[in-house]
Amino acid sequence: MKNIKRFRILVMGRANAGKTTILQRVCNSTDKPEILDGKGNKIDSEVVQGTLTRGYHDIKHELVFRSNPGFVFHDSCGFEAGSTQQFDRMKDFVVERATARSVNERIHAIWFCIPMTDCHRTVTAAEQKFFNECDTGHVPVIVLLTKIDALYLTAIRELLDEGLEIAEAKERAPKKEGELMEKWLVHIKHELDKCRFPPKGYVSLQRMHQEKADSTVLMQCTASVLNEEVLQRLLVSTQQSSIALCVEYAVKR
Repeated sequence: MKNIKRFRILVMGRANAGKTTILQRVCNSTDKPEILDGKGNKIDSEVVQGTLTRGYHDIKHELVFRSNPGFVFHDSCGFEAGSTQQFDRMKDFVVERATARSVNERIHAIWFCIPMTDCHRTVTAAEQKFFNECDTGHVPVIVLLTKIDALYLTAIRELLDEGLEIAEAKERAPKKEGELMEKWLVHIKHELDKCRFPPKGYVSLQRMHQEKADSTVLMQCTASVLNEEVLQRLLVSTQQSSIALCVEYAVKR
């Protein structure tokens, strides 16, 4: 295990769930990631974009940011449309990479993104299918609630419906937004924890569209659910979000 050089994460979720933005915050970058094939060869981003528009996506491609090459990401295209082929391809990849003989080829964590832009569809058949049928083994899955900011407008509308004037509604909106976030988090936990292979953790990510957004809470949650100390140390040393997190795990050693 001491030969592991990079922390590898599979990122999942529906289209437009804010996945790329989160990866940029984690890697302290505003650039798009470089895309590599399984052998480390760079792939033309225009070619990749062309395949995406035609509905094809290779989960085996590696996404790496120059700002932090210690992270390697894999992006699973959304399978919310009910494509059995896409789901099976993702499942095969998870099984293969969770048990790969080469430690540097294994995935170490899975981030499953659920956007709050469509909060009334937080747990769909796609989420149920994944958490009931996909055994990720020792690889922990963390659910990320993304695009939380969308709840602000919902909060405003609910406050206006209660009869408040717009000025007072705006003043109370942040608190109402927090209450809505907690409500949907409880709902998602209730639904997914009943599944056969439930998530190991849940994280609500706010203001990720801001360049200086802090991803420390995501790093903390991911580190806490890893079942091997060497992986915890690798993640903590790779992340650039929190010096305090580095100190915390250094003290534990």
